[in-house]
Amino acid sequence: MAIKIRKLDSSDAGFKTALAAVLKFEESENEAIERSVAQILADVKLRGDSAVLEYTRRFDRLDVASAASLELPTTRLRAALDALDTSRRAALEAAVGRVRIYHDKQKIECGSHSWQYTERDGTVLGQKVTPLDRVGVYVPGGKASYPSSVLMNAIPARVAGVREIVMVVPMPDGVVNNLVLAAALLSGVDRVFRIGGAQAIGALAYGTNIIPAVDKISGPGNAYVSAAKKRVFGTVGIDMIAGPSEILVLCDGTTDPYWIAMDLFSQAEHDELAQPILLCPDAMFINRVETAMNRLILAMPRRDVIIHSLQNRGALIKVRDMDEACEIANDIAPEHLEVSANKPHKWAQYIRHAGAIFLGRHTSESLGDYCAGPNHVLPTSGTARFSSPLGVYDFLKRSSIIEVSHEGAQTLGKIAVELAHGEGLQAHAFSAEYRMKTRN
Repeated sequence: MAIKIRKLDSSDAGFKTALAAVLKFEESENEAIERSVAQILADVKLRGDSAVLEYTRRFDRLDVASAASLELPTTRLRAALDALDTSRRAALEAAVGRVRIYHDKQKIECGSHSWQYTERDGTVLGQKVTPLDRVGVYVPGGKASYPSSVLMNAIPARVAGVREIVMVVPMPDGVVNNLVLAAALLSGVDRVFRIGGAQAIGALAYGTNIIPAVDKISGPGNAYVSAAKKRVFGTVGIDMIAGPSEILVLCDGTTDPYWIAMDLFSQAEHDELAQPILLCPDAMFINRVETAMNRLILAMPRRDVIIHSLQNRGALIKVRDMDEACEIANDIAPEHLEVSANKPHKWAQYIRHAGAIFLGRHTSESLGDYCAGPNHVLPTSGTARFSSPLGVYDFLKRSSIIEVSHEGAQTLGKIAVELAHGEGLQAHAFSAEYRMKTRN
């Protein structure tokens, strides 16, 4: 079973065009999905719990007596944690601890504290930083379960000081994943509802009698969830609209090729649209990675997904040198960037655009997904050029503080009057003049 992954060379005349074709991803707007989502959201907004209950029965085949029974009690979360085997529970608790420590440090360093200063005339200026009141966390369910998504969304919200965290997770046919529920308990989630899809997004955005409206929704989901998040943005905040997962590996040819092959697999197995790319100046090493992939693929349970991803969106790219690799990496602005080289810090200094940077051959991207500490919710599809990983700062908001003294009103008033008249806004000018000692 040979993997037919495309191989490019940056020295070829048509390289830029070929690379652009590899990177091109336009999420087609499925009109049927958009219409369905719009209808579901409108229905949830109008009928609340009744609509949520109806859609949950239809789509998740969950037979529940009432909307109130969609909420899981804390005792159920505790039971899920207690049901885990010792090693699985220890791993989950270790991951929770590391993610919390990282975000505690991030809170200190990211400007999460209010501040102010006083000018000579007594005018006080500053900024008040406060956490959001209530946040909704969407956790995917159905095809797979993602306890790591619980940690990465709930923990930074809790560290930020969010008062209430509401989690929604679909449980088709009533199937419950204990690891997800245990993660919710350990991450500080306050309420858990077993609902999913566009109806869950609508319930969080608009609120129902049972499900409280939130201020912001974070967490990944399928096409229906993404479409719903787009539509409710403005009513609530959202974290981001994430595209398919990406990994870009910069390798100088000194790492075990089997390690690199498996790193590419680790993202390819997410779904068929995931994008694994290798940049390397050593043509022989690229061939060795290709050989490793073909030897390893047969043992992969998700090999069909991996092969589809590699053949349709993957690439092994021969570059002139590591300097050029860094240039190309900045153009791509990947979600995950591995610098697998003898001197990773040398090359990292040239990287400007990446969601997360993994330095050194022992730093597999998979460690970042689960337990390293930094958040794994990252910008995709080139948006790392202007976006950042999900963090504590996403659950904080800032209010400006302005307290003008009597003396300050004289000085600032003159400036404001001139500019207000210049803009033709006379009431603005008069409002400032009323506070001045001398009026014209």
